[in-house]
Amino acid sequence: MIAAKARVSCLTATAFLSVVCVAPIIVLFALSTAHAQTPSPNSVAPNAALAALGERYVEQGFALNPLRATFLGDARFNDKFVNELTPTARANDRQLQNETVAGLNKLDAATLSAPDQLTHAVMLHRAQTRLEELGFDFHLTPITQFGSMPLTMVQLASTEGVQPFRTTADYEAFLQRVNGFPGWVDSAIANMLEGIAKNIVTPKLLIAHVLKQLKTQMVTDPTQSGIYRPITKLPANFSEADRLRLALAYRSMIETKITPAFSKLYQFLETEYLPKARDTAGLAGTPNAAAKYAFRARESTTTALTPDEIHQIGLGEVARIGTEMEKVRIRVDFKGDLQAFLASIPVNPALTPFKTETEVINAYKVIQRRVEPLLDKLFLRQPRAALDIRPEPEITKATAAAHYNVGAPDGSRPGIFYAPVRNPLTYTSPKMTALFLHEGLPGHHFEVSLAQESGLSRVRRYSRFTAYGEGWGLYAESLGNEMGVYNDPYQYMGRLLSEMHRAIRLVVDTGMHAKGWSREQAIEYSLENEGGRLADQVQEIERYMAIPGQALAYKIGELKIWELRRLGEKKLGPKFDLRAFHNELLKDGNLPLGVLEQKITQWIVAQTGTIL
Repeated sequence: MIAAKARVSCLTATAFLSVVCVAPIIVLFALSTAHAQTPSPNSVAPNAALAALGERYVEQGFALNPLRATFLGDARFNDKFVNELTPTARANDRQLQNETVAGLNKLDAATLSAPDQLTHAVMLHRAQTRLEELGFDFHLTPITQFGSMPLTMVQLASTEGVQPFRTTADYEAFLQRVNGFPGWVDSAIANMLEGIAKNIVTPKLLIAHVLKQLKTQMVTDPTQSGIYRPITKLPANFSEADRLRLALAYRSMIETKITPAFSKLYQFLETEYLPKARDTAGLAGTPNAAAKYAFRARESTTTALTPDEIHQIGLGEVARIGTEMEKVRIRVDFKGDLQAFLASIPVNPALTPFKTETEVINAYKVIQRRVEPLLDKLFLRQPRAALDIRPEPEITKATAAAHYNVGAPDGSRPGIFYAPVRNPLTYTSPKMTALFLHEGLPGHHFEVSLAQESGLSRVRRYSRFTAYGEGWGLYAESLGNEMGVYNDPYQYMGRLLSEMHRAIRLVVDTGMHAKGWSREQAIEYSLENEGGRLADQVQEIERYMAIPGQALAYKIGELKIWELRRLGEKKLGPKFDLRAFHNELLKDGNLPLGVLEQKITQWIVAQTGTIL
């Protein structure tokens, strides 16, 4: 997954952050600045007008969401914080999207070059989707255990993420940025009070998790705050005067603003919000639930599939993958049924060989060294950017899934695969190969880095659609068969478990949010079809409770990529070149699935000379 929260695995279609798999999702922020004039398509050539619209969209987006700029390696906004929860911010966001749609509609897409037609389609999809999102009341539930500004601020301060801490100016910039956090807390509380009045509230269980997270930052000693961590990592070349000055400034900020803001939010959630929070798991039964969830399904999958259609697809995939799992059970000669086989995997000592977090990370690096020499036979191009593998930071280790953070375009920061290791003694090995293929090579690192290095316009490089990105990641797992890295049946079983996990999501996510399933019903279904530890399944189900619809993207995206590959194989026969197909999939960056389908279909037609 591609993460943004200070890591988004997984990003929404409108997040407009070039970071990936799942961790908290940063919402598109807005800013009360004057908007630039939309270029008149009548005064310049269509391609130039589109380029101007795209650059305006990026620059306005940087102003509306300074965190996005930081994630993309643009240092100009590292000191800025924009509170996206205010009415003014939302109005400015809506204005930008409306102006962009109007500008795009004035252009005749047929007169544009082929690459610019893709850009036009991408921008129109993004702006229209964001406008639709702004028509709902999602801002009234601004915090969950899976994604919130409190988590983001602490993660940015970790010194291991996208916020730089190399110079005194970097330290001062973050100090200025975090100064905006108390205002966000005030807006969040105001919005949640409005939500209480309208019976639009977050599940009670999720708020209980948030309280535990916030508690870690309610410190009496400012040096124990997550925001103070940069001071513990001061570069050696800083002067003693700068060290003292910055330490005092950070202590003062934490004591006078940050800790009081955490405490204020905690007290509100505990005393006022928690008693009014809902006991249900999904959106089903809440105000305007059907329309909200149908939108989230469309946004996540970039398709017109309905929740019911997605549910049925999921049921079919669960059955198909279960049949493949049964074949593995027979292959390893396990004496027992599939349920017993699934239950045996987490408790098999041979499959839990680790004693420390470092051993787990090193095992991933061994997989990396094995995979790297095999990539040339599947890909015409590989990223220039390096890939690093790191453990998940402590604050999010209990709730985060594995995810990928994109490197900086200038190479100053590598792409990073973050692996949460909650307990190395129980960390099972079968899924590790598939997970590395998904998050690292050739998964998100190829998908995101190649787009960054492609020469695409910024609006294209920075646009992300979860179904494409996570669909590619899941498809990349399947390439392990052709690479020969699933020769161990348990590693192949791990691949099937990973695929089953994404198929189950189609069933339980739609089950909870469209069909009224309980949390317990979703957990039981997951355990029955995937096995695993109860605690892990609980965490997953609570993720889907926190971000409805997001988890639908993975399997729907993978199925579309496989559909297009099989179409190419069928129509081109012996002329089908898998390396060329992968190049065509990746060379134009992240696209809505409908746009991707049209592009690949045209690629096939160009080679066959016939209409499909």
